[in-house]
Formats: sequence, C-alpha cells, structure tokens
Amino acid sequence: MTVAGTTAQPLQPAAPFARWSAVLAAGLGCLALAVVAATFPLASMAGQLNPQVVASTLVALAFAVVGLLVALRQPRNSMGWLLLAGSVLVALNFAAAYYAELDYRLGHHLPLGAVALVLQPSWAPGIVSFGLAVLLFPDGRLPSPRLRWILRVYLAIGAVWAGGAVAITIGAIAAGDVQVDASGNLVSIDSPHGDTEWWGIVQIVFFVLLIAIAIGSLAGQVVRFRRSVGERRQQLKWLLSGTAVAMPGLGLSIALGDATGFLGAVGGIGFALVAALPIGIGVAVLRYRLYDIDRLISRTLAYGAVTALLAGAYAGLVLLATRELRFSSEVAVAVCTLAAAAAFNPVRRRVQHAVDRRFNRARYDADLIVAAFAARLQDTADPEVTTLDLGETVQQALEPEHLSLWIGEVAS
Repeated sequence: MTVAGTTAQPLQPAAPFARWSAVLAAGLGCLALAVVAATFPLASMAGQLNPQVVASTLVALAFAVVGLLVALRQPRNSMGWLLLAGSVLVALNFAAAYYAELDYRLGHHLPLGAVALVLQPSWAPGIVSFGLAVLLFPDGRLPSPRLRWILRVYLAIGAVWAGGAVAITIGAIAAGDVQVDASGNLVSIDSPHGDTEWWGIVQIVFFVLLIAIAIGSLAGQVVRFRRSVGERRQQLKWLLSGTAVAMPGLGLSIALGDATGFLGAVGGIGFALVAALPIGIGVAVLRYRLYDIDRLISRTLAYGAVTALLAGAYAGLVLLATRELRFSSEVAVAVCTLAAAAAFNPVRRRVQHAVDRRFNRARYDADLIVAAFAARLQDTADPEVTTLDLGETVQQALEPEHLSLWIGEVAS
C-alpha cells in the first residue's frame, strides 16, 4: 500500500554489514601482510631462507590478495573469507615455525616461544580452508545438497586434525619435553614416536581422506564444467586451468623439497606456480576478463609446444653437427640458432592454428569466416553486395551488439 504525498525510502539493512565486513577484510589482509613480512627476517635468522620459503610465502600473499579483493567486492560470498583465513593461517605457520626454531633449537631465548609452538600447526586448518574454497566454488555454496555429508566429513577431519596437533603441542609444553627439528616443527608431531606414535598413523589417515575429498571435489567440478554453459562454464574453466597449473608445480616442489642449488630454485619456481590457483579463482569469482581464458589457454599451449619443439630440434641439430658431422662447436651453435629463429614464425603459425582449432574454437571459426570473406571479395565488384557481405561477416565473426558501416566517396 502506498500513501500519497510520501516518497518510499529504500531500506539499507546491508550497509552496517558491508561496513564491518570491509573492516574485517582489511584487518585480515593487513595481518596476512604483516605475517608474510615477518617470515623473511625470521627465516634468515634461522638460516632457512631459500627459494622454497620465498615462493611459499609469496603464494600465501597471493591467496591473501585474492581473498581480500573477493571479500571486499562480494562480502556475502564465503570464498573470499576462506582464502583470506587460509592465507593468514599458512603464513602464520611459517613465521611461528622459524620463531620456535630460534627459541627452542638455536637457543635465542625469545619471549612467547610457547605461543609460537601452539600456532605452528596452523597449516592444518589453512589447508582445510583452501580445500573448502574449491568445494564451494564459485558462490560459496555447495553445488548440490547431496554433498552436505562430504562437507561435514571434511570439516570433522580438519577439526580433529588441528585439535590433535594443538593438544600434543600443549602436552609437550606442559611436560617440559619440547624438541624442535631443523624446520621448526615439533618432533612429536612431525616425527611422532613413543607416546605420540599413534599420531603418525592418524596423520596418514587424515592425509588420505583429505586428498580423496579434494580429488572428489575437483572431479565434481569437472562434471559441472561438462554440463555447464555460458558464464558458469567460463568460471569453472578458470578454476580448472588454475588447478592444472598449480598441481604439477606443487608436485615438483614436493619432489625437490630437500634439494639445494639449481634444483632447489626449480622447486621454488614449481611452488610459485601454485599462485595460479588463487588467481584463477579470483578472476572467476570477480568475473574480471572472464572470457579471455580461451585465448590465454590457446596462447599458453601454443607457445609451450613451440618452445618444446624448437628446443628439441635445436639440441638435436647441435648434437648432429658437432658429433656426427664434426663441425666446429661455435659454427654449429650459430647455424642452429639461425635455423631455430627462422623456423619460429612458421612453426608458431601452424601450432597456433592447430591449438585454436581444438581449444579456442571461436577464434578458429572467426578466422575461417574472415578468410572466406576475403576469397569472395576477389570476385565481387558490386559495392552494395560487398557492403552487405562485410556486415554479415563482421556479425558472424565478432557478434557485436551494434554494427554501423560508414563508406566515404572516393574522389575521381
């Protein structure tokens, strides 16, 4: 019912929520930044500053930045809060580990060492937060109500895992039996023995269950991708593309976790690739340049394939010229370099055409439409026919919302 002479004022119940959520998001973002900044000097003092540490802290920072942006833009979407909380917890784990090592292992006698020990297992709930972000992607809701039992099991495992680690830590502090290894981890948690030997079995079970749930979540997103269309399909494509980059990088960093020198740097670069996951999530949730994913995938695959082909051909030619044909190494390298440079553009065009045909069909179809128009243009002399054909070509290739053609007169 409307009363004459009055103007209805829109209610704004969300204003306080938006204000307080922005304050909370900014606070968590500043906390993550402060913890990441503190990690580097602590790691340096503990003699643990290496490429893997640098890469892991920067990945935590990437999760924090994306989480902050999502929480500020979409405060009712739990995705941003999960990424923010996970980044704070993982960064806190690194800083607390180095602080505990300085206090308990290296004998610097720092204050609040016991607090650092209790905070050190924060990596467990941090990992759970990132897993939840994948499970609830992209709007913070479960894809299906039938997955509620998976969510409950996942949260229960994470709670028992984190609670058990904290309980063991508090017990070690109370008993005065604190032993910290070279990574700043409590020995009774990282390498359980004696009274805590049972924890090693529990951790294995937890890891297996969490990995199974994570794989199941990704498999569910793949199924959703195959059934989705439009914007949701593009969002899932960003998530799966980020995962496809992050998982091999994570595997490489784990395989080279104890390496030093060049291999250690390669492991650090591998872990830095994990940042592709939060970046993909951020682009998908915020819908920023969402439809550029096809072009990005095709360019990445094309240039990766071209690089691999030319590098293999270059190495083969150098070996053939120096070992079989007995050419001078300097001459062989120069000739092979020129050959690879000359072959770059022809190979790139062929590979890009093949990749676009498979992964960027819109671009491939548009190129075919333009090529067909160019062929017809050679046999057409009527300006009106050419104008109509040009309009139809642009409409089919680009599908613009509006199309206007302006044709000027040529002075004779």
